[in-house]
Amino acid sequence: MATGKVRPRRSKGPVVAVTGAAAGAGRLLAARLAEREDIRKVVAIDGHRGDVPGVTWRVVDIRDPLLSNRLSDVDVIVHLDLERSPELDPRERRTHNVRGAQTVVTAAAAARVRRVVLVTSAMVYGAAPDNEVPLPEDAPLRAEANESIAGDYLEIEELAASAATVHPGLDVTVVRPAALVGPGIDTVVTRHFEAPRLLSVKGSTPGWQFCHVEDLASALELVVAEELTGPIGVGCDGWLGTEEVTEISGKRGFELPAALTFGMAQRLHRLGMTPAPATDLHYVAYPWVVDCARLREAGWKPLYDNATALRVLLEESSGRHAVVGRRVGGKEATMATAAGATVAAIAGAAAIRRARRRRR
Repeated sequence: MATGKVRPRRSKGPVVAVTGAAAGAGRLLAARLAEREDIRKVVAIDGHRGDVPGVTWRVVDIRDPLLSNRLSDVDVIVHLDLERSPELDPRERRTHNVRGAQTVVTAAAAARVRRVVLVTSAMVYGAAPDNEVPLPEDAPLRAEANESIAGDYLEIEELAASAATVHPGLDVTVVRPAALVGPGIDTVVTRHFEAPRLLSVKGSTPGWQFCHVEDLASALELVVAEELTGPIGVGCDGWLGTEEVTEISGKRGFELPAALTFGMAQRLHRLGMTPAPATDLHYVAYPWVVDCARLREAGWKPLYDNATALRVLLEESSGRHAVVGRRVGGKEATMATAAGATVAAIAGAAAIRRARRRRR
């Protein structure tokens, strides 16, 4: 379904489809592509119509098996219709994310689309205390294949890896942004900065790297225009250390032993008190910085640095409160400032109990 004023078709250049085009990075990318003279047409795909001018809107659920019928004229499709919020039921989120990616890849192959760009996350590398900083783009994928959002991304990556065998002739590129920030972004990382105090794990040295959605859109534009192959990391140059994050955020931290931190988080998750599994805390405790070598070599430069991106995150999260990833409000919000001290007190009691057991 076409809306608004669509540019006349050009004789040369690819037709590019963007899923999730009504909001976020999808909207930004569709708008950027619509301005390019070397793109013949932009097809904007979403469950509802957005406001990007100069594109052809096709309102469809990306999980619809008949999606291929809407891609008959498409050369390249960039898939950005993903759910990331910790509030979503993990099964519903995975159904949307993984089935959506499966349908996009299958529909693209059926419609003879020549290229698919799948956006996952640098989370697939896993967050670990022994991670190289930064990680090369071809580093092993060490994230845990569980119910977390990282598990969704891993399944999408498996789809990409098997595409050449399952769908000969279809080229699939994966793009892995660092921790996303920007309007409407709600993830385990953004919620970490909604907490009254910032949790850290004893002995760990996290490296904070962010990716503003505007930079993700500009990177994807280059991936499409220059036909860059993956895997491709996207993020701000370098990373921030704990002291820099503390200074910028103005929030004090508290430190707990790893075993206590992750053990307590997992118990709270099993009780339904926190939205994300304990492994999600790895991404705020350990480094998962990615080297954006392929984009850098192609001449791409991010508009945002990590300090500015963090300030954007803090501004977006202003007025919201979260404890161990769970949003609180009303009367609960007044208790949030005591949460860190409470957890620290529990940690201290646990340490005393361990010391007593050792003396026996």
